[in-house]
Amino acid sequence: MLSLVIIFGLVLLIFLGLPIAISLGLTAVTTYLALDMSFLLKMLPQRMYSATTSFTLLAIPFFILAGSLMNTGGITERIFRFAGALVGHIRGGLGQVNIVASLIFSGMSGAAVADAVGLGQVELKAMNDKGYDPKFSAAVTAASSTIGPVFPPSIPFVIYSSITGVSAVQLFLAGVVPGLLMALMLMLAVYFVSVARNYPKEGRASFKEILLSAKESILPLLTPIIIIVGIMGGTFTPTEAGAIACIYAAFLGLFVYKELTVNDLIPILWDTLRHTLRVMFVIAAAGFFGWLLIHQSIPDKLVNILISISDSKYITLAIIVFILLILGMFLEGIAIIVIAVPLFMPVINSFGIDLVQFGVIMVMTSMVGLLTPPVGMVLFAVSSASRVPIGVLSKELWPYLLGIFVVLMMVTYIPSVSTFLPKIMMGN
Repeated sequence: MLSLVIIFGLVLLIFLGLPIAISLGLTAVTTYLALDMSFLLKMLPQRMYSATTSFTLLAIPFFILAGSLMNTGGITERIFRFAGALVGHIRGGLGQVNIVASLIFSGMSGAAVADAVGLGQVELKAMNDKGYDPKFSAAVTAASSTIGPVFPPSIPFVIYSSITGVSAVQLFLAGVVPGLLMALMLMLAVYFVSVARNYPKEGRASFKEILLSAKESILPLLTPIIIIVGIMGGTFTPTEAGAIACIYAAFLGLFVYKELTVNDLIPILWDTLRHTLRVMFVIAAAGFFGWLLIHQSIPDKLVNILISISDSKYITLAIIVFILLILGMFLEGIAIIVIAVPLFMPVINSFGIDLVQFGVIMVMTSMVGLLTPPVGMVLFAVSSASRVPIGVLSKELWPYLLGIFVVLMMVTYIPSVSTFLPKIMMGN
């Protein structure tokens, strides 16, 4: 009964419009007061502090900053032009370019909103200038931005790693195949929608044009290679990779392309600080809320409930995915991870489910949440940038959501989709 009251109280506060971090903290404090355990509130500062001290979490501001530097320094436009030379001739033209550009950019920023707001502006303008239906352009832009947190590097994977202790490198590798599959499914969705609506395709680029666009974008394209090879080779950690990505992006913007000025750095750093503080406040509040859940044995009770429903690992996974998808309709992706992981960890362990596989499931379900009302952050960001109403954009997104869902089911029921590469590369 207490478990239901706690969860209901949290959901109620969120529905009332309180920020996620405030809702988490207030629910925990109110529960302890109601249970006449106010003496435990002295643990509040300690639990909040300890939740944010993981070295891995330092990667978050670095990847946020790297994405902002790339968006301002002219890197995103070059990536878009290179993607256009590669796939612009496929039916759907710039819709296909949109997805491939997002896949390339995802190897640098690791954040869906950074993709939607930064590269998304370039993509929307190019598609609108070519006469594409605004709702189609907006839907493709929103859907393609969700590749970022799945394909390495990934801010959500960093957070999941800090909570579970799973290697961030393993999680990054686990996201490669699902990220590529997401891009493939989204390209198929664009193709079928484009055929049904008779959308155009761009002219096929000549080999010389492809080489020229590759030459223009070769330095930005080296970024994900530097990050992945460096991490895999043990040259630097994922956190250090984020710092190196920032230095490299700033160097390109300031000294190579010269589209980034010193004056641009102040608003970029300020924006990075705001985003980082927002994320870290949620993680800090979730640290105390998670301690409440453990103190009241709520995860153990959840295990017993799910086992009583079925002792099948596959049915349990279906139930968990369903719960996560519902949560995604009301909570931001990072909030889902910090709330749900402590809840489901005992369930996952009791059924012998691979924690790396579950990390990919967690991140992919949260990506679906970014595209679904009423709280989808990417949905709102793209709607605002494209001026396409939320309702219209939500309806237009269904073919792409279906494609992402197919990949999610593959990851859920074919573990090797996410675990094969980490096992091969890391010898596990």
